[in-house]
Amino acid sequence: MKPPYDITPDILNLIASVSEKLGEINAVHLDKPSPQLRRENRIKTVQSTLAIEGNALTIDQVTAIFDDKKVAGPKKDILEVKNAIELYNRIGEFDPFSSASFLKAHNVLMKGLIDDPGKFRSGSVGVVKGSEIMHVAPSGDRVNYLMSDLFKYLKSDRDAVLIKSCVFHYETEFIHPFMDGNGRMGRFWQSVILKSRYPVFEFLPVESIIKEKQQKYYEILSSCDKEGKSTMFIEFMLRIIDSELDRILWNESKVMTSEERLSTAKEKFWGKEFSRKDYLRLFKDISTATASRDLRSGVDLGLLLKKGDKNRSVYFFVDFAFKIN
Repeated sequence: MKPPYDITPDILNLIASVSEKLGEINAVHLDKPSPQLRRENRIKTVQSTLAIEGNALTIDQVTAIFDDKKVAGPKKDILEVKNAIELYNRIGEFDPFSSASFLKAHNVLMKGLIDDPGKFRSGSVGVVKGSEIMHVAPSGDRVNYLMSDLFKYLKSDRDAVLIKSCVFHYETEFIHPFMDGNGRMGRFWQSVILKSRYPVFEFLPVESIIKEKQQKYYEILSSCDKEGKSTMFIEFMLRIIDSELDRILWNESKVMTSEERLSTAKEKFWGKEFSRKDYLRLFKDISTATASRDLRSGVDLGLLLKKGDKNRSVYFFVDFAFKIN
């Protein structure tokens, strides 16, 4: 059974905007951020998704744990951070369309924190804010078939993956398939789904914007529960994604440094030789002289080995250089 939602004009406009920005990001090679930015975004993602659930550790403390340093703080909070770091570092291992993979991810996230990590609940559960019951989840005996239907929808429905990722996120919150960790899993699995189609989402800290709009996030979830469909949540999440892509384009669509171009080229040309002409095709906005300087710098720094001379020169990144005769 397909989860209930409507495709509104706002959703269609947001899908068009997000798709256009994803194209721009790919065109200027921002789909794979620099290692430093990946690290910063990963730390921000972990801290934000846990803070939404009440974890008190700061960015500095999460950074210290990321660097294997000791920090003072509640043991539970520290373990939550360690588990979340491991989970996000292993994001490439998970199959977005597999219930078994979903359970494996929950086991990583919640090991040592609850009695049955990686298993759907069998008992009843509700969401309480203060003294108010915000949501009563479906009974435990319905969880397995509800999640089975949700994964069937995710795998076979023809709607855009951007929409389906939002629906999955909302339905995970609604079904509440675990005794704990549902919010973290909903946010994480949306990233897993989106990453399968758009690599930039592996390091996109969408959770940090959700944290900034946390009150609205819960209000939208509650409104969708009352309405019986996830339309408002889809619009909400697409606006967040659109906003984060805007930030990337605004802050990072600058002229890349030589080091950033060489890092991007290494991922593109890994395991094969390439010429200056190939390098220029990859970076259409630089001059021939700049390309030559980049490649010469790569050779001088020991990142590249050069074979041949002048216009017949070809280059190899060092990990492949042992194959040169």
